[in-house]
Amino acid sequence: MTDLLLIAVAAATVNNFVLVRLLGLSPVLDPDSSLEEFPTMAVATTGVVAVTTGLCHALDRWALVPYDLPYLRILGFLGIALLTIPAANLILRRRGHRLPLVTTGSVVLGVALLTAGTVNGLAAALALGFGAGAGFSLVVLLFTGLRHRLEQAPVPAALRGPAIALVTVGMLSLAFLGFSGLGS
Repeated sequence: MTDLLLIAVAAATVNNFVLVRLLGLSPVLDPDSSLEEFPTMAVATTGVVAVTTGLCHALDRWALVPYDLPYLRILGFLGIALLTIPAANLILRRRGHRLPLVTTGSVVLGVALLTAGTVNGLAAALALGFGAGAGFSLVVLLFTGLRHRLEQAPVPAALRGPAIALVTVGMLSLAFLGFSGLGS
């Protein structure tokens, strides 16, 4: 149980897929995102990433690897992502919300592909997916809160807009990298 918690915390902080791999960066840089939409998007994205990572791990371990078909990972994982993301959107649409497809697709498929051969067990895959979704939500929350301050800050003209946003993402990445020595 402790191992699963460590996997989830590491995926959310040190190995954050947004800050380390730059997956799903568009809602972080989106000037129209607001804190009112955040809870729904955070829960939905975390759930979709966790479920898809678990399903992709099961497909990989129980179908692709035993039959010597690991070259079909991308197609299989893409098929699973194309089932889970619209299912989440269907559930959210009933409540009046929407999940950004491009962003979710890149995070979901990226996490599933990057963890394909590295995770030992379905529980570890689910923990890693949950941690990756929670890390994505944490970065979106942090940056949505920082965006208002960036708009009010006296930033030089050459750095206004996306440039200062990318500099801030880089500084957040360095801040999260500071957590790497905690477990040793």
